[in-house]
Amino acid sequence: MAAPLMDAEYAWVAAQRVMDRADRLAAISESAGQLTRVYLSVQHLQANQLVASWMEQLGMTTWQDAVGNICGRYEGKREGAQAILLGSHLDTVRNAGRYDGMLGVLCALEVVAFLHQHDIQLEQAIEIVGFGDEEGTRFGVTLLGSRGVTGSWPEHWLGCEDANGVSVAQAMTLAGLDPSRIASAARPVEDFSAYLELHIEQGPVLEQENLALGVVTAINGARRLNCRFTGHAGHAGTVPMALRKDALAAAAEWMHYIESATRQHGPDLVATVGTLSCEPGAVNVIPGEVHLTLDIRSPQDSSLESLLNQLLVEGQAIAARRDMQFAAQTYYAIPATPCDSQLQSKLSQAVSEVQGRSLLLPSGAGHDAIAIAECWPSAMLFVRCEKGISHHPAESVTGQDVALAVQAFTRAVALLAE
Repeated sequence: MAAPLMDAEYAWVAAQRVMDRADRLAAISESAGQLTRVYLSVQHLQANQLVASWMEQLGMTTWQDAVGNICGRYEGKREGAQAILLGSHLDTVRNAGRYDGMLGVLCALEVVAFLHQHDIQLEQAIEIVGFGDEEGTRFGVTLLGSRGVTGSWPEHWLGCEDANGVSVAQAMTLAGLDPSRIASAARPVEDFSAYLELHIEQGPVLEQENLALGVVTAINGARRLNCRFTGHAGHAGTVPMALRKDALAAAAEWMHYIESATRQHGPDLVATVGTLSCEPGAVNVIPGEVHLTLDIRSPQDSSLESLLNQLLVEGQAIAARRDMQFAAQTYYAIPATPCDSQLQSKLSQAVSEVQGRSLLLPSGAGHDAIAIAECWPSAMLFVRCEKGISHHPAESVTGQDVALAVQAFTRAVALLAE
């Protein structure tokens, strides 16, 4: 039996349940008056227990895996059938909003709730995972939960320490997990046919388009560089303008070029100079050396590399014109993660059915789908958030948008499971 369409009345009730549960999860925090829940903390384990209890109410079999992800399975028509994996993360940044990550887990529960209430088992099983650490807040490494599922957990992660000197291995032991059993969290490739992740957009595009939902085309690749202009420091009052080697003036010229060149490359590329420091840093001294960072992102690696090369060539040209030196060193690089085209199509069909049209857009932020896509076809559904605000207590979604999200997400799962 195919899943019936979820009507608006049911979706509204489901959305209110999602909003209420988001509030309940937000109350599980290490900090009074703000939401902070980090990997393998007491609060993380409490959140896992609460989510597991909601899963069990829906007839799901639950377990906590070897890296601390909370998992549940709603069986298909045939026991042991391949599953569609749904999920997102339950950890947060410090002083977080209550929907980043959690909304995806809670909406996934509503997919199963709809099937359970209508006594429907699909051809494929449904599994839900609440990943333990996507943000990397505690130990400074990201995607620990999802990389546990893919079996791509580097051994050296066990030695990473938090601000109190507690290592990942020690934290696992304190949480009742066995660091020697990490590999048992890995799932065989044949277990899942697809992965779908619902997430708040964390940006303003959907709001500008006056749409509740959008379908992600790719998760942006990124490069981060430490850059430096080296000129010559001098007295601010005695060195004529024509004879100066002002490193800050060179950096400013380059920053203006970065902004204009990136805009010309298209709307999906972004580049940011996030930090800037001058030496010697005195009001009456011409800056002799300037250090700055560059963060550049794109949903296509080729366009990213093209823009980055153009920016670095211009940095060298600016320095040469001003008779100074320019250097840049990449310290972080991650490739773009394209979403599976067939899954995009199914999501777009579902979104069009409930919203009238579907908007395709890239994700500028990272997600667990980056890791999962290495093993399984993956796609993402974005939900509008007010003013694009995220990683902040003002993070907000509406019940109406969540109702549409639950309808579309459930429809997409039914389409995939046919």
